Amino acid sequence: MDLYRRKIIGWAYDTSVTAELAVKAVKNACLNVPNPEGIFPQSDLETQYTSEIFEKYLTENKILHSFSRKGCPYDNACIASFHSLIKMEEIYRRVYKDSKEAYNNIFEYIKSWYNRQRTHSSLGYKTPTAV
Repeated sequence: MDLYRRKIIGWAYDTSVTAELAVKAVKNACLNVPNPEGIFPQSDLETQYTSEIFEKYLTENKILHSFSRKGCPYDNACIASFHSLIKMEEIYRRVYKDSKEAYNNIFEYIKSWYNRQRTHSSLGYKTPTAV
């Protein structure tokens, strides 16, 4: 998430959370910004973000990584809020027939709704794309 604009710039989907999935999300973020060296992932201390695979990818690509402080969920409040919204506005409202349908609907939610149409009070009721 681009914290200034609240725009989702990199994401990945799978049926389980792994270090490889976290790397894929960062790779996708790098493709969506003009200066990938400006990417600065902020994460909690979950194993996918503390793994050797994830850290190696970041180091090789000169990407700095910031962790939330232990016991301080407010450090990741923006992404936690997004996760809550996507669950309430998309995931819990549907029954997907398979993982491909889930992937397609979640992708559409992020690209078409969240980034382009959903206004945010923190952005003066503008969309992330409009900022």
